[in-house]
Amino acid sequence: MKKSLLSIAMLLLLATILGACSNEKSASSKDITMVWYPNESGNDLKAARDEIGKVIEEATGKKVEHKLTTDYAVAIESIAGGKAQLAFMGAQGYIEAKNKSETVEPVVVPSGVSGTLEDAVYYSWLAARQADTEKYKTNGEFSIDNIENSKFSFVSSSSTSGFKVPSSSIVSHFSKEEQWKDLTAEDLMEGDKFFKEVLYGDSHQGSAINLLSERADVAAFCDTCVGNYIELADGDANSVGATYKVRQDAAEPFNKLPGEEFTLISVTPVLNSPFVANTETLGEEDLKKIQDALTSDVVGNNEKIFVPEGSDVSGLFKKTAEERFIVAEDAWFNPVRELSK
Repeated sequence: MKKSLLSIAMLLLLATILGACSNEKSASSKDITMVWYPNESGNDLKAARDEIGKVIEEATGKKVEHKLTTDYAVAIESIAGGKAQLAFMGAQGYIEAKNKSETVEPVVVPSGVSGTLEDAVYYSWLAARQADTEKYKTNGEFSIDNIENSKFSFVSSSSTSGFKVPSSSIVSHFSKEEQWKDLTAEDLMEGDKFFKEVLYGDSHQGSAINLLSERADVAAFCDTCVGNYIELADGDANSVGATYKVRQDAAEPFNKLPGEEFTLISVTPVLNSPFVANTETLGEEDLKKIQDALTSDVVGNNEKIFVPEGSDVSGLFKKTAEERFIVAEDAWFNPVRELSK
């Protein structure tokens, strides 16, 4: 009897070892699926996605499959559940994925112009149509004082710069008033509470389109996601009061709105978006290879990934000075994490 029990125990141990080896092999042998947010899933960014995929393929020796989405939640669930091994997403999306699975880790983030994390930011905008901007001034200065009861467009409730940051700013601004002292971000998510109506663009481009097509009075979206479609018309870039217009040669979905203008009524810096990995399904060895490749000088100087300033090429990242990919630890995202507390 004891011999029989011992044999069963040995078999169970062997099965566990073989299972672990099988999982390890699975993580190291399968092709890599990379999931993209709706903002980066357009045809105009295909060349940029493919170039990043090419770098990863050369580093790992594996084929990269790009999974495009029309919904933030799909991307978040894909990386958290391990159906995708890599993702490019905002800080809030990373935090939501991390909360679902501890195996999700940051890989790299694009640096700031200094080539470091110190200025690794982009900008969350609140914008109004240029013709309506006088409505959003207090004592002659642009202000969000009058956005109450407007038709407002966010990007997605999982968007950092298209919801988390602007909603936090709005709550902070208006909760100083007695009427809105108990205002919460949840109150901003649907109409007939603080806003008359709330729309979601499902991408930054979509939120901007909601504004320019007059479905929304004010919209939240970020500079980098719409940068390929617009140009500065007046004022200083990324400054309150700056006016932008849609380029004459803008690709979809802006191709039917050339010349349309909007003005920034609020501008807030946001931590740059990370590439993230599910370390359980990717494997630590491939993660290290990908980090080394993406942070290399070769990639930092790759003009298909970091598009030179002034180029007409649509890209994910701009090269104005020392921009490159650098490693960021989980703790670097704590400022965004704190917004949810």
